[in-house]
Amino acid sequence: MKLRPFFHNYPVFTVEDFAGFLSSDGTHNVRTQESLLAYHVKAGNIVRVRRGLYASVPPGASVESYPVDPFLLAARMAKDACLAYHTALEFHGKAYSVYERFTYLSGKSVPLITFRTHQFKGVSLPKALVQKNAVSFNVIKADRSGMAISVTGLERTFVDVLHRPDLTGSWEEIWRSLESVEYFDLEKVVSYVDLLGNATTAAKVGFFLEQHRESLMVDEEDLKMFRDRRPRRPHYMERGRRKAGRFVAAWNLVVPEEVYSRVWEEQL
Repeated sequence: MKLRPFFHNYPVFTVEDFAGFLSSDGTHNVRTQESLLAYHVKAGNIVRVRRGLYASVPPGASVESYPVDPFLLAARMAKDACLAYHTALEFHGKAYSVYERFTYLSGKSVPLITFRTHQFKGVSLPKALVQKNAVSFNVIKADRSGMAISVTGLERTFVDVLHRPDLTGSWEEIWRSLESVEYFDLEKVVSYVDLLGNATTAAKVGFFLEQHRESLMVDEEDLKMFRDRRPRRPHYMERGRRKAGRFVAAWNLVVPEEVYSRVWEEQL
C-alpha cells in the first residue's frame, strides 16, 4: 500500500499533510483525497480525531484501543499550536501530576476537543506578546515520534503557570512541579516577565524564587530584578479568587496561607 509509509511517518496528521503527500504523487483531486481518507478510516488504518485531524493505526492494532500520543494531538490541533502551561511541564517531565487535559497556545480560536479520555484546550496567545510581536519568545522545537512540535521552554513555562494558575491546577501542583526544576536562566525569566508587563506576575515569580533561593542558587541581586517590577500597591496572588492570606510586604503580595507555609509538606 503506497500510503503505508505516510501513515508510518505521520502518526498524527492533518488533511493538509495528507493532501501534500498525495500531490507529490500526482493526486490533486479533492474528492479522491476525501474518498481515500474515508476508505482508510473504515479499514481501520486511521482514526478520525476531529474534522481535518487524523491519527494512524499500525497494522494489526485495534482502532478502539491503540494509544494515540496526546502530546502530538495537542501539537496538531492548530497550525500554530504550542504546548504550554501544565502540558509543557508534563512534556518536560516536570509536572507533579499527570493530567487528562492538554493545553496549547494558538492565535486561532479552537473549541474544546474531547478524544477518548483526553481533552484538548486551546488558549489565546497573551495580548502583550502579540502586540510586541514576541509570541515565539522561548518557544522551542522538539521531536516527538519523528515529528517536530512546538513547546514553551522551561523559563517561559515557569512564568506562564504563575501568570495563569487557572490553566495549571492547584497551588500545590504548581509549587511541587516547579520545585522539580533544577535551574532557571533568570535573564530569560526577567525578559519574559517584561514582555508580559504584569507587575503581579513579577511579584509571584520573585516570591517563588525567594522561597527557593538556596536550591536555585538565587542571590539578592537576582531578587532585586523582580522586586523592582513588583506592584506599587498590595495585590492578591490570584486576583480572581481573593482569599484571605499572608501579606508579604517585600513583594506587595497577598499570598494564600497554603502557599506561604507550603502546608502540603506537613502531610508528608
